Amino acid sequence: MAPPAEPPLPYPPAARERMLRLALQEWREWGALVHEDGNHAPSTQAEAHPENFPRLLAYWRALENDEGAVARNRALYRAALAGRPEGAGLWRQPYWSAAFISYVMRAAGVDRAEFPPAPAHATYVDAMIATAARFPETAPFLPHGPAERAPQPGDLVCADRGRFPITHWRQRAADGGRFRPMHCDIVVRVGPEVVEAVGGNVLDSVTLTRFPADAAGYLLPRPPGAPVWFAVFENRLGCLPPWGPCPAAPPAPSWPIALGSPAS
Repeated sequence: MAPPAEPPLPYPPAARERMLRLALQEWREWGALVHEDGNHAPSTQAEAHPENFPRLLAYWRALENDEGAVARNRALYRAALAGRPEGAGLWRQPYWSAAFISYVMRAAGVDRAEFPPAPAHATYVDAMIATAARFPETAPFLPHGPAERAPQPGDLVCADRGRFPITHWRQRAADGGRFRPMHCDIVVRVGPEVVEAVGGNVLDSVTLTRFPADAAGYLLPRPPGAPVWFAVFENRLGCLPPWGPCPAAPPAPSWPIALGSPAS
């Protein structure tokens, strides 16, 4: 991915506040589902309910290229309203978790130069990494390994969903920009030994997932077979001059979380 052409803009604290408010608002409108990470819960099938059609439409419309998702699902919506069986597949393809994150960012007023909306998490992850590499002092999002930062509200926590997952964001460079299945959530609350984050297309809904953390707030490894943490993107919206600074995150623990070693 080509590096950004100009330094990113600093945003006021209202951008982070609006981002969190929108994520929680969407979660409540989908029914305020709470999921404990590691528990096997059935799909809500909420994405296929016709009453949720405009919600998903709004997420995809936040993208400049929806990869045909809107046209495909407009047809499925017509089928669902007519009671035809193909309507049961409404919004099941393509996956919409990255569209959800993109919608929240754009609706919060974060411009594409600071966060490019994308149908795949890997696309905006690469953009955030590139911006942080070129403009470390002013990048709105800074990548950290899972053992290097305790997530804070507004941060993005990202996991690799592939068969051979990476365990640190630096390893992403070895992919050369190729697609890698990922999932990211927006951290909305942190508490004793838990990180609560909202994400889209989780159990086919917008869901708040409670991820276990250690006593210092660092994410613990996921259950066997689950996506593997590889990055915590520090949200610096409202934290850069002339705004901020934001409160510092807790110091890193002196021992490593067993998530593998980052690539050199």
